Amino acid sequence: MNPYSRTEFLLGKDAMAKLRKSRVAVFGLGGVGGYAVEALARSGIGALDLIDHDTVSLTNLNRQILATRETVGKPKAEVAAARVKAIDPDIQVQSLCTFFHPDTAHQFHFQDYDYVIDAIDTVTGKLALVTAAKAAGTPIICAMGAGNKLDPTAFRVADIYETSVCPLARIMRKECRKRGIDNLKVVYSQEEPIACTLPPDDPAWAELPEGRNALPGSCAFVPSVMGLIIAGEVIKDLIKQV
Repeated sequence: MNPYSRTEFLLGKDAMAKLRKSRVAVFGLGGVGGYAVEALARSGIGALDLIDHDTVSLTNLNRQILATRETVGKPKAEVAAARVKAIDPDIQVQSLCTFFHPDTAHQFHFQDYDYVIDAIDTVTGKLALVTAAKAAGTPIICAMGAGNKLDPTAFRVADIYETSVCPLARIMRKECRKRGIDNLKVVYSQEEPIACTLPPDDPAWAELPEGRNALPGSCAFVPSVMGLIIAGEVIKDLIKQV
């Protein structure tokens, strides 16, 4: 029996064959990236490169699909790879426990990917990722801010220069313009960020990723929706020419 038969009813055999031949790289496997990987694996993508330097922590349990009591302390890239294989052992998976930034960009061959998903946290990393993908002519979609939000219906898919409200998108617009990047597909929220307060002695501050100077609040039903939207856009873009 074909596990993708219900998807094939919607997309057709040719589209499913195209997805099976496609290779997608997902950078960042947290609340957004983890759900994107989940949807891609369940949609018949043939090859996935999964990149994240972090390990699963106890405070990931509230929102990250890779986080369970059994995976706490394990590298997210390895946990994601194992989950993909549990869904479909025929998917080709490469997991890389690497922090992507300008100094590590040379480790990746972007021309080998059919699509790139940016679900990482730092502006420096995002810009390096976008620049590398654009130079290789590889399509990329970027996640904007999903933290400090409570409305999953406020997400929109747009070009970076058509975004509003989102503080991260504002920074990315400015920096992309400086670099001569004239278009960039993103998913962003039109919800105003909620002001969150965290006691300075809260152990959650230990979660602060490298390059970040603030810790956002998050929940189960916002970053997950962004991840699923991103996966849907990747699938639709990959099968457009079929």
